[in-house]
Amino acid sequence: MSSMELWYTEKQTENFGITAKIKQTYVHEQTDFQELAMIETEEWGNMLVLDGMVMTTVKDEFVYHEMVAHPALFTHPNPEQVLVVGGGDGGVIREVLKHPKVKKAVLVDIDGKVIEYSKQYLPSIAGKLEDPRVDVQVNDGFKHILDHKNTYDVILADTTEPVGPAAHLFTRGFYQGIYESLKEEGLFVAQTDNPWFKAELIQSVNRDVKEVFPIVRVFTANIPTYPSGLWTFTMGSKKHDPLQVDASKLPELDTKYYTPRLHHAAFALPKFVEDLTK
Repeated sequence: MSSMELWYTEKQTENFGITAKIKQTYVHEQTDFQELAMIETEEWGNMLVLDGMVMTTVKDEFVYHEMVAHPALFTHPNPEQVLVVGGGDGGVIREVLKHPKVKKAVLVDIDGKVIEYSKQYLPSIAGKLEDPRVDVQVNDGFKHILDHKNTYDVILADTTEPVGPAAHLFTRGFYQGIYESLKEEGLFVAQTDNPWFKAELIQSVNRDVKEVFPIVRVFTANIPTYPSGLWTFTMGSKKHDPLQVDASKLPELDTKYYTPRLHHAAFALPKFVEDLTK
């Protein structure tokens, strides 16, 4: 007797996708902003899917969340005030709070349902959202930035792909807003997709950020459930260069991917990726 198998497939391009066998679907609904699904997979554990795209999984989430947070927070000499735009699953907040210099971490996500379901089905990721240092706001992150000039030391843009409610978070206007929201020594990091399928996006983001920030660096990480596995992040900084950080003086954190030895290595780009940043 054969049993029925259920599989989730993300169509990453018109001709390529990834697929995972699922045990059950916890949530599948259309929120005010996007289609949201929370599913349990055999290989990756619980998985958050927005508009048909994998946002995070229990098994590999640590790579993305650590790399959004730690290169930036170790580059800034005193990151007391931190803003996370998006990131309603709470993973970046969890990593931010590993830095004792952080006095306040503000999370602004436009979709409260992401926060609600992440607390319920992704507790290992969202577990620090109740920390007293955290201020969780359900609001438009772009508007929040425009309303808070000269406020933050570090801004981390943990956004979805440049479609739907996140499309305006990949524009020059957004990066200019970030610049104005940062203090005089401020810096930011944004996830900037993958070089295999989104080369033009990386080029345009790099060009736009360079028009706003004097120091711009791109770094990479391997995230197996994201398109192609090779993921890029872009840092824009007013004063501090991540390549000038003395990695020998960085403390070891409770991490699974990021290490002080990886800090500089992550900025060493494959040639075809480096070419996109010129």
